Amino acid sequence: MVTFLAGGTGTPKLLHGADDVFPAAETPVVANTGDDVEIAGHLVCPDLDTQLFADAGELDTETWWGIDGDSTATHDALLAFADTAGLDGGPRYLPPAAQTAGRDIARWRRFSGVAEFMLIGDRDRAVHLTRTGLLDEGHTLTEAIDALRDALGVDRRIFPMSDDPVATIVHTPDGPQHFQAWWVAHGGEPAVESVEFRGAASAEPTPEVLDALDDPVVVGPSNPVTSLGPMLAMDAFRDALARTPVVAVSPFVGDRVFSGPAGKLMIATGREPSTAGVAATYEFADAFVLDEADATELDRPVVRTDTTLDSAADSERVARAAADALAEVT
Repeated sequence: MVTFLAGGTGTPKLLHGADDVFPAAETPVVANTGDDVEIAGHLVCPDLDTQLFADAGELDTETWWGIDGDSTATHDALLAFADTAGLDGGPRYLPPAAQTAGRDIARWRRFSGVAEFMLIGDRDRAVHLTRTGLLDEGHTLTEAIDALRDALGVDRRIFPMSDDPVATIVHTPDGPQHFQAWWVAHGGEPAVESVEFRGAASAEPTPEVLDALDDPVVVGPSNPVTSLGPMLAMDAFRDALARTPVVAVSPFVGDRVFSGPAGKLMIATGREPSTAGVAATYEFADAFVLDEADATELDRPVVRTDTTLDSAADSERVARAAADALAEVT
């Protein structure tokens, strides 16, 4: 068994064609929940759902978000109603008192459904409503995700990093913004002063996650700050990684990031925006997979390959490199 850590699109892309190397039924994924948001009362879990939809064969692999071919009638109507009523567009945070009211798992990240700022398809919304309904019935997030996994016919076990609330808050000159508001609504444009993983100090990884971390771990080419940061902010999670073999796939080629805001966020949090900076952040990693064009010298075993992830063949190639790196440290 090998456990993958996932945030954003890096790990889903890595596993999307790697079944011959890492069979889904034998390769659980632990996903970031710091990006989760509650919109109009239903909980949206972007990183969990991307992996769920990918394994179900339903992911929109053009955007790596949502369900392929999904309709957007409800989303379109929400925008039309807001426009007709002269209401400002999103993100529209609920009042501070409401941020810690209601279901605990959604605290610090509650938004109104008025002019919703995230594009949510109709079938995608049904997933969110089912998950939220299960939470309101008293199930944990882990149990709700397991039910959705069964409903979607997914063999892979997919675990939220915690059943406790952890919210990624980006502090900007304009004030604190939830990561999804900063990245989706504002395009990552506001300057970043710091990044906070609110709630992490009191959050715990679930027993299922700790069991999964007893096996060797592969960290996909995800954003080290906002995809892995919420997990690593939990002491028990980081301690578990220190006790098991870990291979990390760098999301950089030298000082060039493949995609997303990782470079900007690493600078804002005092890290070098490069493979060397990733290695310093992942002091628990025993080996790395780097791009063949990445000349970074590390003090740990390195396997090099073309780390581009644009096709199933790419995924299989990078997965084999990860397996080779694991073989060096297990």
